[in-house]
Amino acid sequence: MKTLRTCRLATLAVALALVLPAAHAAGGTYNASALTINGRYDRFIVTYRDGSTERNSRNAAVQNIGAAISRTRINAASGRRTTVAPLGVSYQRKLAVGAELVRTSRKLTQSEASTLMAQIAADPAVAHVEIDALMHPVRDIPATATMRPTALLPGAPNDPMHATYQWHFNNPTGGADVERAWELADGTGITVAVLDTGITQHPDLDLSLADAGYDFINDRFVSGRAVDGRVPGGWDTGDWTTQEPWLSECTSASHPPEDSTWHGTHVSGTIAELTDNGVGMAGVAHNAKVLPVRVLGHCGGYTSDIADGIVWASGGHVDGVPDNLHPAQVINMSLGGGGACSADDVSGQAIAGAISRGATVVVSAGNSNADAANFTPASCPGVITVASSGITGKRAFYSNYGTRVNIAAPGGGVYTDDDPNTGTLANPTGFVWSAINKGTTVPAEAVYGGMAGTSQAAPHVSGAVALILSAEAQAGLPISTPAQIRNLLARTARPFPVKADRPIGTGIVDAYAAVIEALNGGGNESATPLAPGVLQGGQAGASGDSQLYSLNVPAGAKNLTLRSFGGTGDVSLFVKAGIAPGENGSDADFKSTRPGNAEAVLIAKPQATTYYIRVVGVSSYSGLSLLGIYTQ
Repeated sequence: MKTLRTCRLATLAVALALVLPAAHAAGGTYNASALTINGRYDRFIVTYRDGSTERNSRNAAVQNIGAAISRTRINAASGRRTTVAPLGVSYQRKLAVGAELVRTSRKLTQSEASTLMAQIAADPAVAHVEIDALMHPVRDIPATATMRPTALLPGAPNDPMHATYQWHFNNPTGGADVERAWELADGTGITVAVLDTGITQHPDLDLSLADAGYDFINDRFVSGRAVDGRVPGGWDTGDWTTQEPWLSECTSASHPPEDSTWHGTHVSGTIAELTDNGVGMAGVAHNAKVLPVRVLGHCGGYTSDIADGIVWASGGHVDGVPDNLHPAQVINMSLGGGGACSADDVSGQAIAGAISRGATVVVSAGNSNADAANFTPASCPGVITVASSGITGKRAFYSNYGTRVNIAAPGGGVYTDDDPNTGTLANPTGFVWSAINKGTTVPAEAVYGGMAGTSQAAPHVSGAVALILSAEAQAGLPISTPAQIRNLLARTARPFPVKADRPIGTGIVDAYAAVIEALNGGGNESATPLAPGVLQGGQAGASGDSQLYSLNVPAGAKNLTLRSFGGTGDVSLFVKAGIAPGENGSDADFKSTRPGNAEAVLIAKPQATTYYIRVVGVSSYSGLSLLGIYTQ
């Protein structure tokens, strides 16, 4: 996950590296992981401690940061260059999570920004500092053509393009087994918030909540509006970067100029495109409502706006914005950027708040063929992080991977047999197809288009979650919590038909199996609670058995140690914060897999949450003891 400068306690040799080391200064922490050598930064987010003067006074906050600037001697260095004015700071606004957004009078280099953040964090009043990073739609691979809607053809469902183009719903190896799930649920009564570029007019989309959505982009350069400020409605007005002023300010080798993506429309279609209506294609949870929240515009979208969007979408309050009358049970974010995410970051705080309000948060792993631990929000605590698989069930060559990934879903492999080495474009079966727009800048004709990416994988999972929740509601069953949903999806995922070359979760999402499990009351896997410092002895199991235990860890705890020992046989230990790791432990935050029964994991600075410990029998075992202990 994100690389944060830190002083850490040494870990036991048997433990993995800490999942999220935090950068410690005398006062608080700072997250410099999103800084890049060529980057320039002028927006910073500072979280002050409860009870501090700065927490409740914008003037005190500005003075605090001005003092930090003085300590950095950045102004002294600038003074030798007469054309550079002394560095100043201005207050922008308070975020919904209570942090302050400030802006420096000029953009800073990586070194300057890191130095300033360290000095801000050195103040005892400060809890955390980070940059207000630009996130982007997870960059997808587009198909070479779009299609217009066609007339009614026979079939079930009767959407004329479904059978030919939407392999990702029913293909037995790479699909999400959606069609069979429709026999049990359709998403009725569930709202899915899509935090993205917004939504466009389309005959195959239910737009009943489009006006009820909101445009959270505050900066006029990013929004494309004439003035700063947020506006009602979740409409996509375009995010093109082919023209000035965005061409010179936003494009680079990693972000080349491109026409408007209509990314949010495509994602929304995969989740809830109208189905069996004789038009176009189908959606996973076609009777669910999509609440569009525009957080991405020209050049992407700022972390501060996205965090506020998360809070608002889940039913929380954001100053200056009318409260959301349609709180979402599911939030989809097919977006991201570099840098890891901790619980202290505003993204982590906003997501934790959304989860506490009952929203399941689903995010894309990213398309960089890299460890998702180094991307946000893919590495944020509590999210369901989704990797991409293709029609054969292989990991898509571009998909991010790692222990932060919970599950895979169809995102498109692009090439025949999902193998980029063949050089053969698999069109349409290499792509995920959905509603889109034909306009190159502003909206134009409504069409259908193919894309490939983890942006397409995540909405398959969001749709599956909507199916689960609607099935439970219709059956009068208790509604699964976000943690229970994560566990249920992991347990019911279809095993990969071929061994994944990198870890991408417990398998491919299986919508039908997940709904069946939920209807059978399987939303929550029970865990045997451990009491801190109390030995849990006499544990036994067979080879392949998977036993789950839990330990509640309070705020302020340190040096959490989880151990198994004694008895006979061979076990492995898998540990995850907040939810249970998958049955094979592939998505665990920590693991210990030494031969025999003596396993241990040490977490120097644990989260204040429930830790789940999964014991998996490598061979049969008996007489095993478990112990969880921490200091306060």
